[in-house]
Amino acid sequence: MTLTKEKVFVTKSFMPPLNEYMQYVEKVFNNAQLTNGGPLVKELEAKLIDYLGIDNIQYVTNGTIALQLALRALDIEEGEVITTPFTYVATTSAILWEKLKPVYVDIEPDNFTIDPNKIEEKITPKTCAIMPVHVFGYACDVDKIQKIADKYNLKVIYDAAHSFGARYKGKSLASYGDISTLSFHATKLFHTVEGGACIIKDEIVKKELDLLKRFGHNGDEHFCLGINGKQSEIHAAMGLSILPYMNEILEKRRRICKLYDELLKDVVQLPDKQKDHEHNYAYYPVVFKSEEELIRVFEVLKQDEIYPRRYFYPSLNKLPYILEYTPCPISEDISKRIACLPLYPALDLETVEKIGKTIRNCILG
Repeated sequence: MTLTKEKVFVTKSFMPPLNEYMQYVEKVFNNAQLTNGGPLVKELEAKLIDYLGIDNIQYVTNGTIALQLALRALDIEEGEVITTPFTYVATTSAILWEKLKPVYVDIEPDNFTIDPNKIEEKITPKTCAIMPVHVFGYACDVDKIQKIADKYNLKVIYDAAHSFGARYKGKSLASYGDISTLSFHATKLFHTVEGGACIIKDEIVKKELDLLKRFGHNGDEHFCLGINGKQSEIHAAMGLSILPYMNEILEKRRRICKLYDELLKDVVQLPDKQKDHEHNYAYYPVVFKSEEELIRVFEVLKQDEIYPRRYFYPSLNKLPYILEYTPCPISEDISKRIACLPLYPALDLETVEKIGKTIRNCILG
């Protein structure tokens, strides 16, 4: 009898105890309110504010809608948005979907975030906002970016989809910028199956975004064009079930990352540690010497049913529907050589050690 190997993917969603989830679902069945800002949504928002140490939060349907709502709430309706080519496609998609033009600025080679020293040269009279990304939970240079934004009177929207629980200078990384957005997709560190959020600096903008996510009306009074960005009680139930386990989740991920560090620090390029930054262990990115080396490692791992993933490829400035090509040589190079290794709480350290040693042997021989 041949035993089938268990496949190891780059991530695996954390599932809370079923009975704890069902206790929340039972509440939904009892009060029969499934959506429209029900009690579980409000409870989750309150608990997230407390857990993250932020002033407010708007829980929405997903991280992409969060970015689109952020642009609309800040009245960014035309012009250019400076952003990074090294991120998931949703960042660019949100800009394009709102009929704006993404203007790409290359990244820093050590932490893969937008290079603040290259932003000013891309600012034109059409520039209306900057949308950087805290890639893999590493912090953009928020101080430099804010100085540039203040100098040119630009709005800053941080795509903080990877940054749940990460902190910079003692503050939640999601508290920087005019608006920061989070993703609670099933693959994320904290998830609600699908979901996202906006954290907003200005009280008036917060009220505007709340209105926008509810079709732009209160009762029978219609104030503006809106969309359906509301989240359901069933999704909130998942978040409420997972939130009490966050410290345990983070600790397990930290241990996995520490073991990877020990096994791979002299074999592949790892991101630099950042001063004043508390990492959240959301991803474990490694940069190989070449794309050929990456592909070779992938093929060897695949033989053992282990599947890392290329985060992020291709560099978004090379997407086929971006009509005006902007060279971003660092992003284009890194995107060919970088991958994220399997990382999730249920991943046992024996498998982590096997992955690390397989990569070592494949590269060093």
